[in-house]
Amino acid sequence: MKRLALTLALACGAPPAFAQGEPTPLFASDEILELALDGPIREIVARGEKSTDPHPATLSAAGESHAIQLSARGNSRRLKELCRFPPLRVRFDAKPDEASLFHRQGSIKLVTHCRDSDSAEQTMLREYAAYRLYNVLTPESFRVRLVRVSYRDGVSEYARRLAFFIEDGDDAARRLGLKELDVGNTPLAQVDREDAARYALFQYMIGNTDWAMVLGPTKTDCCHNSRLFGASKEARSELVPVPYDFDNSGLVDAGYAVPNPELGTYSVRTRVYRGFCSFNDLVPAAAARMRALRSQLEASLAATPEADAGTVAAMTKYLATFYEDIEDEESIGKKLLKKCR
Repeated sequence: MKRLALTLALACGAPPAFAQGEPTPLFASDEILELALDGPIREIVARGEKSTDPHPATLSAAGESHAIQLSARGNSRRLKELCRFPPLRVRFDAKPDEASLFHRQGSIKLVTHCRDSDSAEQTMLREYAAYRLYNVLTPESFRVRLVRVSYRDGVSEYARRLAFFIEDGDDAARRLGLKELDVGNTPLAQVDREDAARYALFQYMIGNTDWAMVLGPTKTDCCHNSRLFGASKEARSELVPVPYDFDNSGLVDAGYAVPNPELGTYSVRTRVYRGFCSFNDLVPAAAARMRALRSQLEASLAATPEADAGTVAAMTKYLATFYEDIEDEESIGKKLLKKCR
């Protein structure tokens, strides 16, 4: 049913990203949003490693002001040895009305700069660019919105840096006419085969190994850096895996990122194909589509707002090495499929 809906939309001339509905207002634009967060920023940052307790704060943007609860979030990026500034979660005290830019937002993730330096900000932009690459490949992806945040603690400005919001799972599912599932570890046979092949190839493209398509940190909490969407909450077939959290990828190449110890690699920039062997027959077609979209993917990297020339050049060069690996079916078989799981 999910595949049929998208096919019918394309036949009618509708872009697949809008096949089922418009995105929420916050994610309907790619312009950088100027935003201010007023609250106990210093306390949240200082206690971020040990506490994700919410604190009353105020969000201001686009001529609006909203009472929110602001908290540190995440796992590794809350560790002070890795990041001096944690990722944040914004939770609105009251639902913004229909005229608001934040209409239908309840709780949203904010990916921040990790450290107060230009290089750390560029790292954050590379992760933003990774999300945008998957947006090019499929509407079945999380949208992102770049913001320039003034972090204010009382009367003083604590920091002013770029960050980005990540579309909530329920909003992404609603946009696609699907439902976000709350499930545990999931049999691989329940996942849509074409979506799974594209997902795994994308992760290889950006050099990411920090994911699990159908398994979570516990048996009751699926999945690791991924969400599953289905036609209904009860759906257990043609499930759509949607990835997120790309800071451990080679494309992003974060200073704190470390290789997966189970893979025996020495750098996060070393690609390892972790797709499932049962989907091998679909990978050549997925690779052919990525070859056809190469110019669009390169253009997406080049258009990354505020990315400096070095950042764009490094990402484009890394992408080029992926295309060497998928230049033909012989290369795909040798470099990817023989290493499937």
